[in-house]
Amino acid sequence: MRTLKGVAALALAAVMVTACATAAAPTATVPSVASSTPVPSAAATATPGPTPTANPCAPASLATKTAGVLTLGSDNPAYPPYFQPSAKNTAPWELGDPTNQQGFEAAVAYAVAAELGFAPDKVTWVVTKFDNAIQPGPKDFDAYFQEVSYTAERAAAVDLTDGYYDVTQAVVAFKANKISGVTSIAALKAFKFGAQSSTTSFDTIKNTIAPTAEPLGFKSNDLAVAGLNALQYDGLVTDLPTAFYLTTGGQLKDAVIVGQFPAQPGGEHFSAALDKGSPLTACVNAALGRVKASGKLAAITQEWLADKANAPVFQP
Repeated sequence: MRTLKGVAALALAAVMVTACATAAAPTATVPSVASSTPVPSAAATATPGPTPTANPCAPASLATKTAGVLTLGSDNPAYPPYFQPSAKNTAPWELGDPTNQQGFEAAVAYAVAAELGFAPDKVTWVVTKFDNAIQPGPKDFDAYFQEVSYTAERAAAVDLTDGYYDVTQAVVAFKANKISGVTSIAALKAFKFGAQSSTTSFDTIKNTIAPTAEPLGFKSNDLAVAGLNALQYDGLVTDLPTAFYLTTGGQLKDAVIVGQFPAQPGGEHFSAALDKGSPLTACVNAALGRVKASGKLAAITQEWLADKANAPVFQP
């Protein structure tokens, strides 16, 4: 009986030891792939930088008439000193040739084009009559450089840039005509005048001179010059630099600049013309501003117009 009891005791002890061992050992938990927490990578946590913004005034961004090309407009004939002739003018240009970059308007136009990022070989010119350029409606050019004086009426029809040349109007006549000796605006009223219509020159006749005889309006300046040569009237009104060209370049033989008119309040300045609401206007203005700030405009003015700004000023 003692033997059986001992065996039983040993068996019971073994069972108890096994049970304790089982209870004491922790159960290992193996995490599954789905429940694992991923470690963020540097790429996932990096804050993306700002997306580069394209330059809205770069040639590739500008909505020009022809992609990648800047189309400029001017009237024909293209008068010096605004456009100078080439040894052989590019067709169809007469008198001056805008494509050679010579002359005040041409030099300003190419300087603005360069600031916009257009090389000379990416600039092209089209002939557009002045009257058409300043009327409402679509244009065949991106910008028009042709002595366009700023007026509120024109600004309602087309976009006009900031000014790049302050100008005055003048009277041209033949030396043999009595008007050549006139020194006052009051004395001008007795004579007959002519000018290109729809211009500030024609406005000067009507509003400043107010002559007793009805003035003659011509479709172009060259027709107005032809009218003076044909003695259809006494005095041609035009801007002062053109007056210098006409009296020294052979267009009007034995003609003189009778005088220039006093500058108007607020002045008169040339602007480039663009389509009304053109997406290019702000960029052209910004480019023109850089041409001014760099001193380039002053240098162009000095080169082409410095000797064409002096003439007697009419007294009241």
